[in-house]
Parts: sequence; structure tokens; C-alpha cells
Amino acid sequence: MREPDAPARPHVSVVALRAAAYAYEDGPTVLSGLDFDVVDGRALALLGRNGSGKTTLMRLLSGGLRPAEGSLTLDGTPVTYDRKGLTRLRTTVQLVVQDPDDQLFAASVEQDVSFGPLNLGLPDPEVRARVAEALAALDITPLADRPTHLLSYGQRKRTAIAGAVAMRPRVLVLDEPTAGLDPDGQERLLDTLQGLRDAGTTVVMATHDVDLALRWADDAALLTPSGVRTGPAAEILARRDLLDQAGLHLPWGIAVGELLRAHGLPTGTTEGPRTAEELAALVARPASGADDV
Repeated sequence: MREPDAPARPHVSVVALRAAAYAYEDGPTVLSGLDFDVVDGRALALLGRNGSGKTTLMRLLSGGLRPAEGSLTLDGTPVTYDRKGLTRLRTTVQLVVQDPDDQLFAASVEQDVSFGPLNLGLPDPEVRARVAEALAALDITPLADRPTHLLSYGQRKRTAIAGAVAMRPRVLVLDEPTAGLDPDGQERLLDTLQGLRDAGTTVVMATHDVDLALRWADDAALLTPSGVRTGPAAEILARRDLLDQAGLHLPWGIAVGELLRAHGLPTGTTEGPRTAEELAALVARPASGADDV
């Protein structure tokens, strides 16, 4: 899914939390002293056990929650939580929740996708252009007039994401976007997300699927009891100590790569195959030299 040979963008934070803390009313502190950056152009997978604070972190990034301590910055400037500040943030960062039924409410797909742009007070031609663009990006243009209650689960997922895309955010934050989808639906959604990335959208995905994170993400952030650990996905997801703290297992691709190297066999890349298809292609190749190991 990634394009390793594409020119790298400068590592600039679009949104960042600095020394942030949050606790729900009458509950324990969920996050404390958190420094967290969403870097322009880097696909980021956010992983951790249930209750680790993933949802809280995503809501802090999108302005749904306000840090009890510390700050949220947008392009290096602290976010203000008045109408102007939140509008600026929400036109930059859009959150799509896990269950599309928590996000869809309009009678038809087109009406639902148009809600955000209409709330910005945009002129009708601009709203129509944004809706058409979002429907096309999510490959649901033929569903524009379909009642939302008649959509399949996968179609509802795509409609919810289209509503966020219509805001033309620089950062799209997705909570378990592939959950509940069949394998074909997952692949189609990942292709769609790649198209959004190619068009310049920075995507953050919360997931429990370490194999998906390895194949899809540039960077991974593990929420552990000792804090968040962020780095290149292949490096972070090879750290058994961090995975244990986060309640996660070693990704299949990394385990296979380690096994191949232990037997002196080529791995195709320094990280090893990320999918069964990559492994099959590697096995089918003629034997090559040590440069592949």
C-alpha cells in the first residue's frame, strides 16, 4: 500500500499535543504528560489495548475534547476553544468514529455528506462541488440519492468517511475503519485511503490489527502504560517489549521475516514480506543474492 520510492515530505507537525492530560469526570486519568505529533504526509497507525486512551487521544486531536492540562497546537499555534478556533481546527482535522450509525443522520447519502460544508456557510456551488468530489473519492457517487438506512454496513462506512472528506481536511482521523468489513471491503477501503493520501491528506488510523498497521502505515504509535511510543512502523512493531505492554502480538510479516533470516533465506526487503501475497511472490522468485536478505 505504501510508495517507498515517492519523494519524502518534510517532517512537519500539522497538529500536536504538548504535555497533555485528560481525565473523565469521576474517573481516573486517561492520558497524562502526553506529547504527540501528527506529521504531514505520514500515514500513522495508532494501537493499544482497550482502555489505553486511543479514543480519547483522537477526540483531543479533533477538538471533541479539550486537554485538562497542556495544549493542542495547529501548525505550531495553540488551538483556542472558541467558535473561531474550533472551526479552524475542524476544517483541518476530521474524525470518523468506528460505528457509522453514530455519525450518519440525514435522509440520503448526498444530504449527509453535504452537512459539514453547509455548516461552514459555503455557497451552494462550492457545497455541490465538495460533495461530488467526496462521493467520487469514496466510490459511492451512484449512491447519492440512496436513503442512508438502506445502505450496507460498508456503504455506511464510506458515507461517513465521505462526510469528513467533504470538509477537505488536511488530517483524517479514523477509528477502526476496517472493523466489520469483509476482506474485499477492507481492500477497497485501503485503496480509497491510498488515493486520499496520494491527493495530500494525512491519515491517522486507530486499529487493533498489527498486520494491517505494518503493511499500511509509515509510522506506528503504541499506547502503553509507560506512555506513547512512536516511530517507523517496521521498527516499533518489531519491539516485543512494547507490544507486550500494549497488549499486542508480533505482526505476521515481522515474524516471517525473522524466520527467513534465521534460515539464511531472502526476505525481499529489510523488513520482510508484509502479506501472504508478498511471501508467495518472494517464494516464486528465482533464488537471488544476499542483497535481498
